Amino acid sequence: MYFLKTSAAFDSAHFLSGYNGKCANIHGHTWKIEVTACSDSLIENGEKRGMVIDFSDLKSAVRAMAKDFDHTLIYEKGSLKPSTVEALKSEGFALKEVDFRPTAENFAERFYNFLKEFLPVKKVAVYETPENCAEYEED
Repeated sequence: MYFLKTSAAFDSAHFLSGYNGKCANIHGHTWKIEVTACSDSLIENGEKRGMVIDFSDLKSAVRAMAKDFDHTLIYEKGSLKPSTVEALKSEGFALKEVDFRPTAENFAERFYNFLKEFLPVKKVAVYETPENCAEYEED
């Protein structure tokens, strides 16, 4: 089995609505997305011969995901009052609404499901801090 790994990082803020602890407050992270692709064989013909996938294709996809969330306030749909969202937007803040609780676990699964549509993804790890990460992979 062949494995390729790449990563990208983004800075953003989030909070966990309904959580009883510090993470209920808006706070920031330098998130890191680490993606592992795999294949039991290599491309046999053409310019990509001898590769699982072109590293540039893998890196581009992961960096695009990171860029989409960079320097945003990530919030779960329905967790902020509409007037709060409008006030933040009117001040020019970049907001990213998601339909899931913005935990590292949920991000790992969402990023995995997005990438598996066009890449041979084995596993996605999402780091909230250099010491703490969540990983998602399917059987």
